[in-house]
Amino acid sequence: MRRFHEMLIVMAMKYPPFVIRSIVVLQICLWLMYFFPTDACAHQDTLEKIKNSGTMTWGFDAEGGAPYVFHDPAHPTKLIGFEVELVDAIARELGVEVQYFQNAWDSILLSLQRGDFDIALNGIEITPERAQSVLFTRPYYVYAEQIVVRASDNRMNRLEDLHGKKVGTLYNTEAKRLLEEMGDVAVSVYSGQVEPFKDLSLNRIDAVLVDLPIAAYYAKPNPQLRMVGGAVGEGYYGVALRREDAALAEELNKIIEKLLRTGELKKIYSRWGLWNSSQERLFLHEGLLQKYTERPPVVAERAPLAAVKFLPTLLKGALVTIGISLLSMMLAVLLGLILAMMRCYGNRWLQKASTAYIEMYRGTPLLIQLYILYYGLPNVGISLGAFAVAILGLGMNYAAYEAEIYRAGMQAIPRGQTEAALSLGMSGRLTLRRIILPQALRIAIPSMTNDFIALFKDSSLVSVVAITELTKSYGILAAASMDFFTLGIITALLYFGMSYPLSLYARKLEKRLKLHDRN
Repeated sequence: MRRFHEMLIVMAMKYPPFVIRSIVVLQICLWLMYFFPTDACAHQDTLEKIKNSGTMTWGFDAEGGAPYVFHDPAHPTKLIGFEVELVDAIARELGVEVQYFQNAWDSILLSLQRGDFDIALNGIEITPERAQSVLFTRPYYVYAEQIVVRASDNRMNRLEDLHGKKVGTLYNTEAKRLLEEMGDVAVSVYSGQVEPFKDLSLNRIDAVLVDLPIAAYYAKPNPQLRMVGGAVGEGYYGVALRREDAALAEELNKIIEKLLRTGELKKIYSRWGLWNSSQERLFLHEGLLQKYTERPPVVAERAPLAAVKFLPTLLKGALVTIGISLLSMMLAVLLGLILAMMRCYGNRWLQKASTAYIEMYRGTPLLIQLYILYYGLPNVGISLGAFAVAILGLGMNYAAYEAEIYRAGMQAIPRGQTEAALSLGMSGRLTLRRIILPQALRIAIPSMTNDFIALFKDSSLVSVVAITELTKSYGILAAASMDFFTLGIITALLYFGMSYPLSLYARKLEKRLKLHDRN
């Protein structure tokens, strides 16, 4: 550092200021390039980077990820699953360690493109749409779709029997596409693997159609469920890489082949009950792999995104959002008003009950409350539909906030007005209805408007109970098209279009009320 200071002094004496500034700026740029390499540089040779660093970063989603990758129930800090063993085998062949990177499944390919991790391996189906955005290795597993029904239900035994039924599946999967192509199937889309089987057990849906590994893990041990018919269709799981990582793809292809020849992959799949004739044919090159190698998924040129194509789905989601928000807010206003009156005018027990409700709902996350209503209540014999849970969950949560707003409004009315009304012979109830509440609600209008706009946005949380509202529709479309930006802008504009008129109306109403007060 001392030598650096001496060098700067010498330069300052010998060279003009602009030359010194240019050298300093150049030096800073070089330092930034060294310490913060750009994504382009970082992606130039991921294989070389992995070998030099001795670590390979693996992106996955362990939330409800059995039997692919999930936390061991006996040792929650440990990850298990057939893909965990596969990645460990790949890393061992590369001579590196595995660094885990938990990522939401629906955005895993987007994070891969961002450079958050080196490979994405998590039951990712190889489809032409995904192959437009990422590079896939050769398949490491052949999946098929499996129908699961309740053990007591004998109505469905093949795919055609699902016509006219309500069927659950995971979004952005081949199973969802199959069901939608059938036309008259009411498809319930889930983001987690556990939820569709819970809803099937609770009679909320008629069947589940998911990839065979998921069905085998969740349905086989459950005596309430059974797998029916043969597996439907076939597809491939592949390791996803960034498109520029051709060298890494070639190396991984060699490793997958080696793991096959040594029989290690067969051992892994057999341990998890996943080895079947499809895997046999794939890895023995007796059909499927040859077919894939000769005719890989067609990688067409990316078609320009047509917003018109996605608008109907987004608008349908927006209508669901509006319906849920309006009904929830009506419930919140009514319940909040009752809670506020209990707290202000009730006896000691009513006040305590109202306070306990408000504090409990304000002190716990809305998401947890929705889970309890939807998945917890059936344990005590109460099973509500998804739409009812969405309205109840949002309405009961926001009622706690509304109650505090109304209470503040009531307490803002001077006590003298109540005393004057009583002295004129009005009853306490009539005083509340004619004197207190009209003024309190007028005071509460700005806060109520804010709450309603906030509720609009919080309505996106109800997607956890299998409701496809606007945000969920956006997530499904964006993950399928890999265009999060354009669709995100359109979705944001739809939310803005729904909430801004409400803000304008609230301002207009406030002005009208002020004008009325002056007169």
